[in-house]
Amino acid sequence: MALPTPVNGQITDAVTQTNVKVLGDAPAMAMGALYQAMSHSTGILFENAVSSQQQLGIASQAATNQGVIQIYSVDTMAGAAATSKIAGSDTPNSMLSLLSVLRATEG
Repeated sequence: MALPTPVNGQITDAVTQTNVKVLGDAPAMAMGALYQAMSHSTGILFENAVSSQQQLGIASQAATNQGVIQIYSVDTMAGAAATSKIAGSDTPNSMLSLLSVLRATEG
């Protein structure tokens, strides 16, 4: 203890030891707070990664559905276009004439 003071020496020593302890614990407390902040940030990072993967999965399912719909509609549209072209031409009449000729030669 330094100079004689009106305060009891034991009280002065207790306060001094407490202050030293607080200063000694400060780096450990700071590191603990830093680790906690890093853990929280890492947790948010993983949450965002999972959310992005879920959104990507939804987008890929939607794209797949649109592709399948287009694949199915291509054949339908091609068949409709071909039917329209055949119906607008004289092909049905030619086919009927050929069928008549074939039946006539069978008998």
